[in-house]
Amino acid sequence: MRTDHIAYQRATRIAGLGLLLQLGIGLTLLIYGSVAGASVFVVGSAYALAGTLVWATLTLVFHQHRLERIEAMEFEELETAAESGATIFEGEAAEARVASRRLELMHRWLVPAASLLFAAILAVLAWRTLTWFSLQDDPNADVRSFSTGAAPGWQLAVAAGLALVAFIFSRFVAGMAKQPAWQNLRGGAAVMVGNAVVALAIAVGIVFRLLQREAVVEDVAYGICFFLLGVAAEVVLNLVLNLYRPRRAGEIPRAAFDSRVLSLLATPDSLVRSINEAVNYQFGFDITSSWGYRLLLRSVAWLLGFGVVVLLLLSTVVVVEPGRQAVILDKGRLQKEVHREGVLFKLPWPLERAEIHDVATIRELSLSGVIRAPREVNLWGEEGAIDPNRRPFIVAASGEAASMTSAMESLDGGGGFFGGGGGVLGGAGTTTVGDATEGGVANRFALVDADVVLRYRIEPDGLLDWLGFCNDSRSRRSTLDMRERALRDLALREVTQHLSRQPLDRVLSPEGDSLVTELRRRIQRSFDEHATGVELVSISIPRLRPPGEEAGRFEELSIAAQNVRKIVEQARQTVNTTMASLVGDAGRAEAIVAAIEELRRLGRAEGTESEAYLEKQVEVEQMLLDSRALTASVISTARARRWELHMEARRNAEEVLGEAPAYAIDPELYRQRALMAVLAEALPTVRVKYILGADPERIRLDVSLQQPDSGLNLADTIGESLNP
Repeated sequence: MRTDHIAYQRATRIAGLGLLLQLGIGLTLLIYGSVAGASVFVVGSAYALAGTLVWATLTLVFHQHRLERIEAMEFEELETAAESGATIFEGEAAEARVASRRLELMHRWLVPAASLLFAAILAVLAWRTLTWFSLQDDPNADVRSFSTGAAPGWQLAVAAGLALVAFIFSRFVAGMAKQPAWQNLRGGAAVMVGNAVVALAIAVGIVFRLLQREAVVEDVAYGICFFLLGVAAEVVLNLVLNLYRPRRAGEIPRAAFDSRVLSLLATPDSLVRSINEAVNYQFGFDITSSWGYRLLLRSVAWLLGFGVVVLLLLSTVVVVEPGRQAVILDKGRLQKEVHREGVLFKLPWPLERAEIHDVATIRELSLSGVIRAPREVNLWGEEGAIDPNRRPFIVAASGEAASMTSAMESLDGGGGFFGGGGGVLGGAGTTTVGDATEGGVANRFALVDADVVLRYRIEPDGLLDWLGFCNDSRSRRSTLDMRERALRDLALREVTQHLSRQPLDRVLSPEGDSLVTELRRRIQRSFDEHATGVELVSISIPRLRPPGEEAGRFEELSIAAQNVRKIVEQARQTVNTTMASLVGDAGRAEAIVAAIEELRRLGRAEGTESEAYLEKQVEVEQMLLDSRALTASVISTARARRWELHMEARRNAEEVLGEAPAYAIDPELYRQRALMAVLAEALPTVRVKYILGADPERIRLDVSLQQPDSGLNLADTIGESLNP
């Protein structure tokens, strides 16, 4: 083939057509996947849309090749037309060939950069998709769930049609790439056959979906991500190898995005030649030219057809072993008939398919996650770190804690002795113990860490219920399928409800097998109500302990229980002693407190001067006096002190009234005599004496510094000095 601008112009048109076809395939996968809700189509569109970069690069490169050939033809015509053999561009030919230099720069920089960008886009899209898959099982992640979409028939038609179109175009481009001038089209053929591989994988997944294997569609989408990573890794490897590969002058370098692996799929005839050469090399002679090998190649179609017929005939016979049961799926629909052990005949696959289920095997299901390895000696305080992801069960508080809480609430309640509404020791600001505080919750509930294991099997007549209860699909990185997760949730609900009503001491130390028996009865009843087709064989609790580091403290539970009883008895003794000393009898205290509360209520309602209040006050005082205890003694003492103060005041009043006539006769003389009487009482007890208030002209003092005789009357002495 002549390598001129016409050849490169055709290559440019084919590359442009490949760009449009690549973009059309990518948009078709993306738009159809978004409209139909098929996530696998959206994942597959990532490769197709990234491949448009390869076709755009090939279009630019081949267009530049065409310009370079036109430029070369123009320079050849100028050289031929020159009569002297010299042109105006002589000595500057390299600088004048602009298109040639641009083409060289494209092969040196544009093609490697486009290859590296293509690999980076594939790697980023694959990483983002794998991250999206990892968040599917996270209930807290706000991501869109994987969906298989509706209308699987149309999905299969679209995927198969795109795969066929991409493969045919890749074969056409691969045939053109056999020409040296068009060899870079191999990169486009590799990208296009990659579209065929992705679309074919999607079609295979949809076929499995039609056969009631919807999980395969998600596996196909997951595999497409690894396909993108594989293509990106090969592109990077080709780019590195191209840096060290020697080149000949005038040779067009092979693009890094030209995948060797995908090129084999685009040209399967070369793959067959490679296999033939490998076979000849292994045998040491040209065995592919022998009559036996050629006979095998001519008969391979008949042999494959015969093998397919034999397999279809074998699929009509199914052997059901003892302990197993089988059901028939007619084009994916379940037939309402169960076949027991024996030989079963059916239509060939894929018209009918048999599913055999083991109904005799006893299965285990842990309600608490991974079962911890048993220890020879089970000491709660020495079990080490506990898995933080384990969820303990809620149980009621122990009997001692509940009794203490009830006792404190009765003491701190509105009508008790320590009531906040105004009891003997209460007040308006008293805080109740029954509030929903941390201490109150702790006194009502507790936690236990338990390993609960169910052992079950399918009921002899419950296979249809087992299959109709739930599907057996399994989420990625999940150890349980959907049916096992549903059974676990039903059992967990019954276990949680039962344990939440049992006190802690009864759960940790159950009487015989009462706990296990009750749990088995409740769980089996729940399974029967939901028609699960499950027969619960047994329930085992291999480990039952308080959660976390608090387990070690339960080894001193008996001591703590004795201390609780001691504190309660001491408090009760203090109350009885105090009440006996106050009112004589602890049983009488409640009645007296109730009477005092009634008295306060009457005081607030009718006033303290009302007749009802006064009568109630007398009644309360009489009740306290009748107790003949400390309170009665205090009241009697107060009454005696009141009469004493009253009589003293009465005496003083009578004395004052008796001296009133003397004051009326001579007030001045009464005052002087009263003053002298006061001085007569006060001066004998002091050593320095002063006389105040007398007129100096009327007083004559005869002071002698002598010790006064006992019995000396100061008033008589003063009177004698005044009247000599």
